[in-house]
Amino acid sequence: MQNPGEFVREQVSTVKEHVDRVAGSVADTAARSQVGDFIREQRSAAKVSLRELARTAGVSNPYLSQVERGLRKPSAEILSSIARGLSISAETLYEQAGILDRRAGSADTVAAIRGDAALSERHKAVLLELYETYVREHAAHTQTSPEPTSTKESA
Repeated sequence: MQNPGEFVREQVSTVKEHVDRVAGSVADTAARSQVGDFIREQRSAAKVSLRELARTAGVSNPYLSQVERGLRKPSAEILSSIARGLSISAETLYEQAGILDRRAGSADTVAAIRGDAALSERHKAVLLELYETYVREHAAHTQTSPEPTSTKESA
């Protein structure tokens, strides 16, 4: 027969495992939805139909639709194919999917650099690196700068 302390520990352990599973599932669903929304936005901005992107990416139309709606989690290989079809870097989709860590800085600025068709992938990488360096240095500078003090002289 179990004593009450062992019973409680066993129950707490079981509940903790269940919560961890549910939390992982929720986080996974959120990441899928985020990457799907991003793909849909990029496709719309590029004025590419779902069918056309599916064809150029080498995936089925229903599968791509499910990815956009957050029902499927695409592999890195599929994300790379979709990125090629959208003429954006695979790194962009990897970040959205949570495969790579996000770069520092404004997501809009990073997306604008990555989405600029006039820039080569090499130019985009260099610009992103410079931008990220500037953001880090600016953040470090603002954290170490003393607050300006107002000095009022009495007359």
